Amino acid sequence: MAKDERKETGKRGIWSRRDFFTRLGWGCFGIFSGFSLLAFLRSAFPRVLFQPPSTFKAGLPSDYVIGEVSEKYKQEFRVWIVREESGMYAVFAKCTHLGCTPRWLPVENKFKCACHGSGFFKDGLNFEGPAPRPLDRFKISLNQEGQLVVDKSKVFRMGPGVDPDEQHPDTILKV
Repeated sequence: MAKDERKETGKRGIWSRRDFFTRLGWGCFGIFSGFSLLAFLRSAFPRVLFQPPSTFKAGLPSDYVIGEVSEKYKQEFRVWIVREESGMYAVFAKCTHLGCTPRWLPVENKFKCACHGSGFFKDGLNFEGPAPRPLDRFKISLNQEGQLVVDKSKVFRMGPGVDPDEQHPDTILKV
C-alpha cells in the first residue's frame, strides 16, 4: 500500500484538533463570562441579614421572685433576669472567657460555664476559672405599661475584680 492509499482509507473524526481546541476555548470563555455576569447581577441585590430585635419585653416585675434567677429568656435572647431586694438586672448569658453559654445552678447559687469551668456569682462577678472579668449586663427599664424592657444594644461591660453593682449602678432597676 502506498502512502496516498493510507490517507484515504483512514477515518477522520468529526472535528479536527484545531476545531476541538477552538471550541474548547470559546466554551471556557462563555462559562467564565456567564459566571461574571451572574456575579455582577447578584451584586445588584444586597444581602440582608435579619437579626432579632435588640429590645424585648420581659413581663411585669411581679412575675419574678425575689432572690431567684429567671431563665425564661436564656434560649431566645441569651439573657437571665435576676431580681434581688435591691432591684432587678439583666445578665448576658455569655461567658467572658470564650463566649460559651454558662448554666445557672440554683443549688450552688452560681453560674457555671461548662466549657472551661468559670464560675460567677448571681450578680455576675467571676470567682473561679479562666474568665477574665464578670458577666456583662444589659440595660433594663420599665415602659409606660409597667413592663420590663431589656435593651440588648446597651451592653455594660464589667471590669475585672470590681463588684458589678458598684461599677454600673444604672444597670439595676429599682422596683
